[in-house]
Amino acid sequence: MDERTIKLLDKCEAMSLLSTKASCHWSFIKWLFQLPLILTSSVMCILNSFDNNEQGNMKIPNVVVNGCSVLIMSLQNNLKVSEKVELFKNLSNQYLILAHSIEALEPDTITREMINNFTDKYDMLQSQCLFEDIPQKYKKEVINSWNGRALPLQLNGASGIKRNSKCNVNSSIEISSYVNEIV
Repeated sequence: MDERTIKLLDKCEAMSLLSTKASCHWSFIKWLFQLPLILTSSVMCILNSFDNNEQGNMKIPNVVVNGCSVLIMSLQNNLKVSEKVELFKNLSNQYLILAHSIEALEPDTITREMINNFTDKYDMLQSQCLFEDIPQKYKKEVINSWNGRALPLQLNGASGIKRNSKCNVNSSIEISSYVNEIV
C-alpha cells in the first residue's frame, strides 16, 4: 500500500478507537442518570404499598421524588445522552468497516479513484463526529497510543502533509510545542 492509503487506514483506526471510548463514556453517564431513577421509583413503590391512604402521609415524598425524577430526565434529555451513545457507537462501527475495506484491498489493485472514494467516506464520517463531546483525556490517550502513526487533523493539530519549506528547525519545534499546549 502507498503512504496515502496507510495514513487513511491509521486515521480510520484512530477514529474507531476514539469513538469507542466516547461511546463508553456517554454510556456510563447514561447509566449514572438512570440509576437514581430506578432506585427512587423502586423505593417509592415499596413505601406507597405501606400507605393506607387515610392519612395521606406519602403525598409529600411522592411529589418530591416525582420532581427529582423529572429533573433528572430533563437533564438527560437536554444533554442528549442517548443520542450521543448511539452516534459514537455507530461512528465507531463505520470507521471500523472503512478500515476493513481498506485493509481488504490488494496492493496491486489500488487506484487513485478508490482511495479518493475512501477519503470521501472518511470525510463524511468526520463531519458527523462531535469532537467537542469527546473528553480530552480520551483524545490524549489515542494521541499517545498512536505514536508515529497518522492521526486525524482534529487530534494532531496539523494536516500531516509534508511541504517543501525553508523553515528552520527552531520554528518547527515552536509549532510542535504550541500544538502540544493546545492538546
